[in-house]
Amino acid sequence: FRKLIVAISEDIRVVLVKLADRLHNMRTMEYMLPRKQCEIAKETLEIYAPLANRFGLGRMKWELEDLGLRYLHPEEFTEIEQLVTDTHSERDYLIEQVVEKMRTELDARTIDAEIVGRPKHFFGIWKKMKTQQKTFEELYDVLAIRVIIDSNQDKNYCELNADPDTQRCYEVMGLVHALFKPIPGRFKDYIAMPKANNYQSLHTAVFGPKGKPVEIQIRTRRMHHVAEYGIAAHWAYKEAGASVVASGQDNQKLAWLRQLVDWQEDLADAQEYLDTVKMDLFADEVFVFSPRGDVYDLPKGATPIDFAYRVHTDVGHKCIGARINDRIVPLNTAMKNGDIVEIITSKNAHPTMDWLNFAKTHSAKSRIRQWFKKHHREEHIQQGRQMLDEELGKGVLDEFLKSDRVKEVGRKLNISEPDDILAAVGYGDLSVTQVVNRIREQEQTDKSLKSISIGSPSKKQSSIGSLGGLLHHLAKCCQPVPGEEIIGIVTRGSGIAVHKADCGNLSKVDAERCMAVDWSEERHTTYPAALTIECLDRIGIAHDILKKVSNFEVNLRDLRVEIHKDKKTATINLIMEVLDVDQLTRVAQSISQISDVLRVQRKDHRRRGQPTSTEAAAGNGAKGKTNNVTPFKPTIKKKN
Repeated sequence: FRKLIVAISEDIRVVLVKLADRLHNMRTMEYMLPRKQCEIAKETLEIYAPLANRFGLGRMKWELEDLGLRYLHPEEFTEIEQLVTDTHSERDYLIEQVVEKMRTELDARTIDAEIVGRPKHFFGIWKKMKTQQKTFEELYDVLAIRVIIDSNQDKNYCELNADPDTQRCYEVMGLVHALFKPIPGRFKDYIAMPKANNYQSLHTAVFGPKGKPVEIQIRTRRMHHVAEYGIAAHWAYKEAGASVVASGQDNQKLAWLRQLVDWQEDLADAQEYLDTVKMDLFADEVFVFSPRGDVYDLPKGATPIDFAYRVHTDVGHKCIGARINDRIVPLNTAMKNGDIVEIITSKNAHPTMDWLNFAKTHSAKSRIRQWFKKHHREEHIQQGRQMLDEELGKGVLDEFLKSDRVKEVGRKLNISEPDDILAAVGYGDLSVTQVVNRIREQEQTDKSLKSISIGSPSKKQSSIGSLGGLLHHLAKCCQPVPGEEIIGIVTRGSGIAVHKADCGNLSKVDAERCMAVDWSEERHTTYPAALTIECLDRIGIAHDILKKVSNFEVNLRDLRVEIHKDKKTATINLIMEVLDVDQLTRVAQSISQISDVLRVQRKDHRRRGQPTSTEAAAGNGAKGKTNNVTPFKPTIKKKN
């Protein structure tokens, strides 16, 4: 998603291609597995439909939402579809009556306009039924009429930079309210205050024939064109080689896109970034004003704290109070559409922890947390030390921090310095359980290896006792697991690196640096092991593989898929945690029995010409053929 946002910011046409591709995928999902349909539909409703809305692509947004509802909630979609179908005749009759009355009045005033009736799209009906807890019959805007004014323009042409018919929209609105009784509180003026995606229109709801509520939208031809096609209609392209540049006015209207790019620098965690985008940009909005008249769009329920940080980070940090419509209000006050918000600041002010409860946007919360990380580091270190001491027991933490094990634990936590680990625990970025588990895992790993003798394996060996007191680690290149023959290599500064006996990197090592080691009889932990799976590229193959892995109750660390379109095959790389080579062998053998799996092999570095210690041929293979590969069985032997 980050890459998509960067690509869109560099060339706005990318979003049109991506959304068109997603729409095509949604239209052709009927033959996919139900689980895959739900997965894609959920992503579409959470990311792609809101993205289409943000760019003003109304027509595309509606279709994406309806298709998403169809696959994610098929029963509710069918129910709403049936309700709309059942009321089709009555709806058309009511709309025809309203249109006829309006047409007569518009003709009498020589206003050239297109009047069309339409039902709300299914997702819009479903969403309002859920959020407003209303039945289908209780919704105000199931019936909708749109008035498109173009008396001064050709219907087939839309001049985007001028709109002489804007005043006519208000004239028609007055006419509608004279013909039909308006429903209080339902008038919305998106012409004077456009939405963030540049949508403009007048909305009202009236009581139509038989007292049925009808929503009426009034807009000009230009406004309609932008509402339907959004950025595709509005963006003014200037080709300069491969680059695309927009006018300054358009750049202002897409300030939210630049904000997305800026957030990438502040939010390193991918999930936090995605959550921020969903909450801050794709949620329902309120529009508020600064005292200078600048318009800010914020998620519904946002408070003055969110507004302050939206204006500028320093304004947020220095905030001491707020005025809404010239009245002093608490900082946790929810803002409403049209509010004029003024932030009161002081150069000596700073955030408080309460603000994390007041703020509704992820971006504001992130900036508050960053301030506390920077200004309260020592407090967090002491707090983290105290929390870990309570869990580990007195003296254990100090011993760990002075040992070489702290580097290995820090590497697994992606933290380089011991104090950074303590600060992360104190602040809450890491839980006590996470750190304690890593410490204990490393202790068990240290106990799992013991030294038998020293010297080159080909020479007479002499006993040196246990490795427990020596710094050592498992080599990343071959990732040995219990049950495999291993050799220790004395390194400079990193202790002893433990390799598989057939690791290809051993050929580059001086024999005098080799140490014969073996596994402890005690097994208290799991070890990472990588498998490479070659298979045909078919729907559901990854699901079948993961199901086999889950049967053995092993923890999956990583999964990466590489598609080879020219060969119609795929390579799947798995990293899992296993107890020993026997368990790894059983997992690989099980995967090899899956239809369309061509080969399963251990991913490691070996001496040239040697077979891998865990390699399998698919029992079924592609189209029933058996591949010419080494049978799956270990080539190692255990020491007596």
